Amino acid sequence: MLIAVDAMGGDHAPKAPCLAAINALKKRKDLEIALFGDENLLAPFLAKAKASIRKRIHVFNTTEVITANDSSSLAIRRKKDSSLVRAFYMVKSGEAQGLVSAGSTGAIAAGAVLLLGRIEGIDRPAMGIVLPLGAKQTLLMDVGASVRCKPVHLFQFAQMGSIYMSVLKNIKQPTVRFLANGEEATKGDETIGCARQMILDAGNLNYAGFAEGTDIVSGAADVIICDGLMGNAILKFGEGIGELLKKELKKEFTYHLLTKIGTLFLYPTLRRILRQFNWEKFGGLPILGVNGVVVKAHGRSSDKAIMNGILQAACLIEKDTISQIKSEIETTKRLLELNRKKAEEQPPC
Repeated sequence: MLIAVDAMGGDHAPKAPCLAAINALKKRKDLEIALFGDENLLAPFLAKAKASIRKRIHVFNTTEVITANDSSSLAIRRKKDSSLVRAFYMVKSGEAQGLVSAGSTGAIAAGAVLLLGRIEGIDRPAMGIVLPLGAKQTLLMDVGASVRCKPVHLFQFAQMGSIYMSVLKNIKQPTVRFLANGEEATKGDETIGCARQMILDAGNLNYAGFAEGTDIVSGAADVIICDGLMGNAILKFGEGIGELLKKELKKEFTYHLLTKIGTLFLYPTLRRILRQFNWEKFGGLPILGVNGVVVKAHGRSSDKAIMNGILQAACLIEKDTISQIKSEIETTKRLLELNRKKAEEQPPC
């Protein structure tokens, strides 16, 4: 299994991607990694790896880097020798089975569509994030790939999200909800209402109704669907709240001697709780709906987070997620056509 890694993407590149590749190879003996980037910058970090590990790392020298300031689609078209574009072409050719990058979200999403192409029957790709909510895990999607969505897009996100949680998290018949401003069927706008009707017409998803904002953190559903604008705002708001709480707790713990003493006793419990909400252990966001496994790691990912992104990509490849999405889309298409014919055959009232 060969995974292409953009070694120049992310705030801590190329160090973090190089160390991530080394550590991922230690964990999986069946894995090989193609690193794309400036070979002179990569060499010092790779030199620290054992010879048995270095044999499974293939370095491809590149001369360009796509930055956050670049226009996403233009950069994909023009920067042909960038680490990200070269990695995408390796996946497109079939030589590599997946791609991991902590680079520009826009460029990764654009490259996935322009270079790999959409799965037939999927109008737009979507990014999903598994929220660390203690024992319960909820997939929220889309969180930034598609901002303005039509009903069919939300319907397709629901299909892909259900497959993802079924395959990756071993959940039988994952429950699916649409995010709205209330749980009643009359809530939401026309787009959400039409998407809801499409799910009911297909009848092959475990649809559980609408979800409110509080349901995201309560574990009310395995999959919660929204457009990319709302999902991205929720994701960034959650990250901001987390950073604020850490800052305030740190301030309070150092404020008074008694607080410091109490912290010594509470520390093991606090550490266990905070570990549950550590986003780095989930690796990255899968971009679903394109012809290839693509995992987008956070821009400020450490080597641990990127390593987990590589392992996540390996799992998606191993479980043949792309083929399962294609099969589900085809099944749904047949069900909708069958239901349409049945409705036409019904005698008028």
